[in-house]
Amino acid sequence: MWRHLIKPRDGWKERVIEQGLVFPMTDLPDGSETPYWNESAWYEVTMDEVLHLERVTEELYGMCRHAAEVMASGDRFSDSQLGLASGTLPLVRESLRREDPSVYARFDLAWNGPEPKMLEINGDTPTGLVESAVIQWNWLEDVFPDADQWNSVHDRLVKWWSEQRFPGKEAHFFNSASETSGEEEMTVAYMRDTAAMAGLQTYGHVIEELGWNSTTREFVDWGGRPVRTAFKLYPWEDMLDEEFGRYVLGGIEKEPVQWIEPVWKTMLSTKAILPVLWELYPDHPNLLPAYFGHPGDLTEWVAKPLHGREGSNIRIHTDDGEHVQDGPYDTENCVYQQWYPLPSYEGNRAVIGSWVIDGVAAGMMIRESDGPITDYYARFVPHAIAMENRPSPETIQAWLAE
Repeated sequence: MWRHLIKPRDGWKERVIEQGLVFPMTDLPDGSETPYWNESAWYEVTMDEVLHLERVTEELYGMCRHAAEVMASGDRFSDSQLGLASGTLPLVRESLRREDPSVYARFDLAWNGPEPKMLEINGDTPTGLVESAVIQWNWLEDVFPDADQWNSVHDRLVKWWSEQRFPGKEAHFFNSASETSGEEEMTVAYMRDTAAMAGLQTYGHVIEELGWNSTTREFVDWGGRPVRTAFKLYPWEDMLDEEFGRYVLGGIEKEPVQWIEPVWKTMLSTKAILPVLWELYPDHPNLLPAYFGHPGDLTEWVAKPLHGREGSNIRIHTDDGEHVQDGPYDTENCVYQQWYPLPSYEGNRAVIGSWVIDGVAAGMMIRESDGPITDYYARFVPHAIAMENRPSPETIQAWLAE
């Protein structure tokens, strides 16, 4: 990969807001702003690199599915060890047995050597969809109209929704009112758009307004409409710990809602999957050594809370000292992973977000930070494939079908 400087488009901020990225800037603690969408640079990748990332991503996703089954088997972890409400693991086992459908996930990969290394996976509530699928594609069409990009996210999302057989050909979409930056609302709105493009009738509001009809024993929306299929951008570990969980864990629903993502994805949203992967696939070239609750034989390591996000509460221990990131997450139970520095492009440390749609590698996003942790202040930078002309629409459809 190469990082290039480039002049931003005139009126770029207004353009990306109009296209759905409602937070192009990030507020800094001193009251100033810094770009979240950073088009003063772009990353160049080769087709060989893209093909390699595709192979790695799909192999890792299959490994994660296997690890989820092992984690939920009943003899590896208890609910409390994973920070989950009592009774969660039996739900996970049943969800895996049913093969409940899943639409998406995102790996965070560090490529600073011969092979990309898996830092973690967010399999339940990944964000970054709009900027990955829409904003950076529109940037490519404006700046490099004949070039290509590793980006089939949008097409694959619409295809996935069109292939599902949901009751009433409808779905609900929920985000949380507690998230005020607009990121989650924007992500859910975009996902809802892709479902509507696939022909589904869609409904949506904040998940705090989800209701319960005790007479019919079913969840209902704010207007009293039964909820039968629902996409939610709200973590399962929180949902099941709230009043909502009483109805689900107790098996009270007459017809359980088809949740997307399904409850088995709790296994892919906890850092506890990292040591399980290392046990199942020791010395795998795309994994880093990881241990649950202790650093084992690691001399340089990163301690990660089980359900941490955006780098919060991470502790880095190296020969040069320790770096601790503040945050709201419980650090009593942590996973210890081998320290692996991100590649630095003139001080810009880049992490690759590799998307999985319906089990297939579908594209990437690149975030960069000034420090060793990809945190809330990280920047999204677009990419293009070097010397690769864009395929025809007919070729793209043939690839999707294949």
